[in-house]
Amino acid sequence: MNAPVEEVVYIVPILDSTDVLKARQSARELAARLKLGSADQTRLATAVSELTRNVLQYAGQGQCKIIDASSDTQTRITVVVEDHGPGIPDIELAMRDGYSTSGGLGAGLPGVQRLMDEFHLISQSGHTCLTITMSRPRLAL
Repeated sequence: MNAPVEEVVYIVPILDSTDVLKARQSARELAARLKLGSADQTRLATAVSELTRNVLQYAGQGQCKIIDASSDTQTRITVVVEDHGPGIPDIELAMRDGYSTSGGLGAGLPGVQRLMDEFHLISQSGHTCLTITMSRPRLAL
């Protein structure tokens, strides 16, 4: 088995709401190109939308990298969303269903975690980095 070779496919600066749509569409395009099903394409696009909207709402701007980290046996898409905003003061609280600082439903980060196979969050004042991965067995042709 060959080790995955990570290839950054898209880098989307997140500066305004049109960039949220660009990042969402870019993630969906890569998922389709890698032959993931429509449900997985939607899951990935939804997660990217949520994370990039959070960047705008809480940090003002940031960046979204969408990476093809597939191997011979796995189709893997990794998304890294970073910003240099105030950080998440209480990650444990932010990961609770129903918790919101914006008056929303509080389903954002916990929902993204449920949609993805891997979810990593690092946050401190001045830097937040969320890394999510969707991984599926590669179908034999």
